[in-house]
Amino acid sequence: MSVLVVIPARYGSTRFPGKPLATLAGKPVIQHVYEQAAKAQGIDEVLVATDDERIRAAVLRFGGAAVMTSPDARSGTERVAEVARTRSAQVVINVQGDEPLIQPEMLGSLAEVLQQHAAVPMASLMTRLRPEDLANPNVVKVVVDRDGYAMYFSRSPIPRVRDATTPPPMWKHLGLYGYQRHFLLQFPSLEPTPLEQAEQLEQLRALEHGYKIKLLETAHDTIGVDTPDDLKRVEALMKEHGAGDKGHGSSHAPRPSPPSRDG
Repeated sequence: MSVLVVIPARYGSTRFPGKPLATLAGKPVIQHVYEQAAKAQGIDEVLVATDDERIRAAVLRFGGAAVMTSPDARSGTERVAEVARTRSAQVVINVQGDEPLIQPEMLGSLAEVLQQHAAVPMASLMTRLRPEDLANPNVVKVVVDRDGYAMYFSRSPIPRVRDATTPPPMWKHLGLYGYQRHFLLQFPSLEPTPLEQAEQLEQLRALEHGYKIKLLETAHDTIGVDTPDDLKRVEALMKEHGAGDKGHGSSHAPRPSPPSRDG
């Protein structure tokens, strides 16, 4: 089963216009994302999907591959699905274009589980929730069943530990997604759902329509570049851990939690 990674990237952003092209450690943000994705094992193709010629041209300049997509796409998922329709890959991974600190093994683990388990329509990642992030609505939490399938995602603290000698583990959801191709092509046509709209979390649409989402644990965390201040924090972190061209810094370094961009 071939694996395609699609990196949706748009120029327009209320808080940070043009952020995929913002310079980070001497390279555009989108280049860091692309290069990290390209290092992942088991990946057959990496593409940037954009509706802006400036982003496409920048990707081509650093030797990457990019395709133009419709400006009418309502979300990154729709943009990824549009690309998937033109490719034959059976597994598709959606990587946000403003996540320069993703680690290749995060993508490799998604690819592996979907290749080995064709009955799993969708997979994502989770990492241990830090106590300081428990009440932060910008940090999405997830609870899973005994087999690692999502039961619910929320911006609120879940589960609420009322009385437990040994509290259950609490998980932060990381917004990287892997899909079986057939499910990805179907997903944008599913009707939006009440919980999705209440929490503003697109993945709840899959759960409300009865589809399972497999969550894989990872020791890594990510930092999304949503504002110019985020860009400065990421660059400082990369310098602190000697990143740059050698790789990316520690996933456990202290940092402010980014807003979720699960759509």
